[in-house]
Amino acid sequence: MNTYVALLRGINVGGHKKTPMAALRQLLTDLQFENVKTYIQSGNIVFNSIEKEPVVLENKISEAIKKYFGFEVPTLVKTKEEFESIFNNCPFTDEKKQQSYFTLLQSVPKKELLYFIEELNYPDEEIVPTNRCIYFFSDKPYGNVKYNNNLIERKLKVSATSRNYKTMKRLLELL
Repeated sequence: MNTYVALLRGINVGGHKKTPMAALRQLLTDLQFENVKTYIQSGNIVFNSIEKEPVVLENKISEAIKKYFGFEVPTLVKTKEEFESIFNNCPFTDEKKQQSYFTLLQSVPKKELLYFIEELNYPDEEIVPTNRCIYFFSDKPYGNVKYNNNLIERKLKVSATSRNYKTMKRLLELL
């Protein structure tokens, strides 16, 4: 049995794509996933599956959500080991890490696009791009920053979803 984290993008935000967590847990249980747990209302799921390929799980979860709830939701699935590695390899100091954001990437972007995004320079905002995650820190509230999830997706041409340190840490605890 393999342990995974599924991260749904854009549910329960501003009254859009309403997805009750109890219904979501049941939906994933019906897909034969085991030990399904959710954390807060923003689409964070920990579960076990015999499936070995995260991309198969991403497609299965996305299709089930579309069929049951009637809308599409970008879904990223990471293995327990990959998720732990992303968290543990955060390049910021402990103080900054606790205020940082992790933008997890669904696929590896082209190297020239990673270089381009690294060259963008916004005052009081720091990023460290990698193939799997864009690490982000700013003293400004996330709603006021330039390096947000939409910019990263647009510039890197990959699906992504962002989580703060507290959410990442809690998901690790659930693993």
